Amino acid sequence: MRNRPEAPHVAAQSSPSKDAVAAPEGKHPVDETLPPLKMFTSGLQHVAAMYAGVVAPPMIVGPAVGLSATETAFLMGASLFTAGIATLLQTLGFWKVGARLPFVNGVSFAGVTPMIAIGKDRGADGITVIFGAIIVASVLGFVLTPYFSKLVRFFPPVVTGTVITLIGVSLLPVAFNWSQGGNSTAADYGSMKNIGMAALTFVIVLLLRRVLRGFLQQIAILLGLVAGTIIAVPLGMTSLDAIKNADVIGFPTPFHFGAPQFEIAAIVSMCIVMLVCMTESTADMLALGKIVDRPADERIIEGGLRADTLGSAVSPLFNGFMCSAFAQNIGLVAMTKVRSRFVVAAGGGILILLGLCPVAASVIALVPLPVLGGAGIVLFGSVAASGVQTLASAALEKGENALIVAASLGIGLIPIAAPGFYHAFPKDALVVLDSGISTGCIVAIVLNLAFNHLGRKGSSPMVPAQAESAAVH
Repeated sequence: MRNRPEAPHVAAQSSPSKDAVAAPEGKHPVDETLPPLKMFTSGLQHVAAMYAGVVAPPMIVGPAVGLSATETAFLMGASLFTAGIATLLQTLGFWKVGARLPFVNGVSFAGVTPMIAIGKDRGADGITVIFGAIIVASVLGFVLTPYFSKLVRFFPPVVTGTVITLIGVSLLPVAFNWSQGGNSTAADYGSMKNIGMAALTFVIVLLLRRVLRGFLQQIAILLGLVAGTIIAVPLGMTSLDAIKNADVIGFPTPFHFGAPQFEIAAIVSMCIVMLVCMTESTADMLALGKIVDRPADERIIEGGLRADTLGSAVSPLFNGFMCSAFAQNIGLVAMTKVRSRFVVAAGGGILILLGLCPVAASVIALVPLPVLGGAGIVLFGSVAASGVQTLASAALEKGENALIVAASLGIGLIPIAAPGFYHAFPKDALVVLDSGISTGCIVAIVLNLAFNHLGRKGSSPMVPAQAESAAVH
């Protein structure tokens, strides 16, 4: 692509890699298909890694807007179902829709606070207003995709490396919260029992990665989750209530809560969320493209954003929320080296089945959050490590690149290090400010433009990226 002159260099570097050689001749590892059993277990591992992230937003939003426990459970099943649809759109794709990378999509956390503000104390009416706003925002996002994807030229390594690092670091507090038990109001939150279980799972995953070989090493996370859950059973850290109370079959009836309602204020709020999601997805695609040795150019990003926005537009039909990329699964790809998009597509199929079979979904829910937290530290740390690796090729000794990274990381870490820092700001602004990924990404882009583009005589937007690439080589 004309807008990505560094891509040929990346491809040249990655061609002799061991993983690439292992793939069938003439087929990129991203397009490789695995045997059915490996495909299923690897896909299940992706589902296990992102399950809690998918069900958490409806679990939070449902009670906050006045839904009953039964209605909230219905929302959770619908979120699994729509996450599966969005993931299939992203991995398999059709026409110009889909990045066709091992990219998992699910309910975005960015919309939780605005959705609660929109639907608070309004019950089913609040949910229908939320769904209407998501539909309009998603359709507008789909229309804007060809223009938004052109921003890829403003994501040289100094920007992408910073954002990838922030993605990993921003996710680590989630793993730490899970490790403590997940519910800060619970009596055992942060207990030695919870943290000990997380630490044990963490050690098990590392040991499995060290001693296992081949495919078993690739599913070390899944095996670690199974081992941790088995150990947690006699300790009373798992509950079978979810399985006992779950239905065998349950289809997310279209517009279960009623026809969507459209309110201007709600639509504006969700449009802001959509722009945040598109920014984060762009950064995630750039990160994943580097990890799988298929750099995300303008065409790939455009297809990926189309899948995001189309999946989000369809989601409310089945009572789901806005969908976007799941960064934690990028860490899984980085750690396992399994780059096949069909593996993630298998995970998407599993998500759909879980949405249609609540009793099966409840089996995944047996995994205690401390166990998930211990594995999550490894996963999310892998994403941050990938960012550091990208920064190593960003020519930090050149110009003000080191300053760009320092300032962007500093701003991006504010919501993580000081969660209440922006408490006095307007609620609408918090959609962006409370996301370290978004704020860090914006600062990195603006500073890169200021220091590497503006006022440079005769320079094109791509000169800094070319110079960085040349410096590496």
